[in-house]
Amino acid sequence: MNVSDTAVDQPGSPGHKSFYYPPGGLLMWIVILLELFTFGIAIVIFMYSGKQEPEVFHASAAKLDVMMGSINTVVLLTSGYYMARAVEYFRAGKKLFKTQLLLALLAGLLFIILKSVEYSHKIGQGLTLGSNTFFDFYWMLTGFHLIHVLTGMVILIWWMYTAHKRTRETALSHLETGAAFWHLCDLIWLLLFPVLYLIY
Repeated sequence: MNVSDTAVDQPGSPGHKSFYYPPGGLLMWIVILLELFTFGIAIVIFMYSGKQEPEVFHASAAKLDVMMGSINTVVLLTSGYYMARAVEYFRAGKKLFKTQLLLALLAGLLFIILKSVEYSHKIGQGLTLGSNTFFDFYWMLTGFHLIHVLTGMVILIWWMYTAHKRTRETALSHLETGAAFWHLCDLIWLLLFPVLYLIY
C-alpha cells in the first residue's frame, strides 16, 4: 500500500476529526443504531415467545452447543480486538496494521467456519426452520448476523485492495467505517449469545 507513514489524527492535522464526529462517520452510526434497534425488537419478540412456550424453548435451547457458542464468542471478540489495533496502527503510520487487519479477517473466517459446522449439526438433527418457534428465531437471528459478518469481511477485503488508490485521510476514514461495522457484528453477537444459548 503506497500511503504515507505520517500519522493523520494529530490535533490540527487535516485528518484529525473532532470529538463530535464519530469514527466511521455519522451515516455509519445511524446504520449501526438502526441495526441494533432491529435486532433489539427481534430479541424482545423472541423473549415474549419464550414466555408463551417455555417448555419448547427450554428443550430447544438445551440442544444448542454452548461450548461452540462460547468459542465463537471468544473468536469474534478476538477479531474485534485485532480490528481495533489495525485502525490504531494505521493512524500512527505503523505498517503492522496490515498484520492486525489480516488477523481480524482470519478470526472472522474462523467464526464463519465454526458457525457452519454448528449449522450442519443442527440440519443433521432435523432442527431447521419450521421445527418450532425457538429454532425459527435461532436460524433467522444467527443467519442475519452471519450475513453481517460476511458483509464486514467483504468491506475490509475491498479496503485492503483499494486503499492505495486513495489519500491517507480518505483511506483512514474508510477503514474506520469498516471497523465500526465490524464492531457492530461483535455487539450483535454479544446480544444474541446469552439470549439464545444461556437464558433457557
